[in-house]
Amino acid sequence: MGEQPDDAAVTDTFELAGVPDAFQRLWTPHRLAYIKGGQKQVSSKETCPFCAAPQRSDEESLIVHRGKHAFVILNLFPYNAGHLLVCPYRHVPDYTDIDLEETAEIAALTQTAMRVLRKVSSPTGFNLGMNQGETGGAGIAAHLHQHIVPRWGGDGNFLPIIAQTKAITQTLGDVRRQVADAWPADGSGRDSED
Repeated sequence: MGEQPDDAAVTDTFELAGVPDAFQRLWTPHRLAYIKGGQKQVSSKETCPFCAAPQRSDEESLIVHRGKHAFVILNLFPYNAGHLLVCPYRHVPDYTDIDLEETAEIAALTQTAMRVLRKVSSPTGFNLGMNQGETGGAGIAAHLHQHIVPRWGGDGNFLPIIAQTKAITQTLGDVRRQVADAWPADGSGRDSED
């Protein structure tokens, strides 16, 4: 056989496929249909699932806690078991649209959610964030929501890539019950020893 060219001669500056880089990728091809359809499905407060959820029971809506200005709900299309959303009650699209009280409560509920998830499922990390606008990746851009995704070492394996399947180890109802039952009555998320 002839001499083979070295890797540098046949690759671009992005390196070979599979070569590790600094990114932890969370592949979720199933969400593409939701993202594409979600924007058109939510055209007003009347069609917004985050506006409708507080009007139903906590069990039916998967709400784990109701605050004064915001509530905590399970993501119907979770990246991992325990994937929570913190939503203001007001139907506003952008982080700059919320007032100081809403901002403070969303932050406090996020901290409490992290403490509760650590208590019930022992994640070793979290992804937190808000996708702003349709081009920013928001599945429902019309109503602001903060994601809280618990993470564990090895939670992303070959199934999502090879089989386009994500293994979620618990039902949404079971996760909602565990998180809601562990949520402190005072909303602080702190044990009495803290």
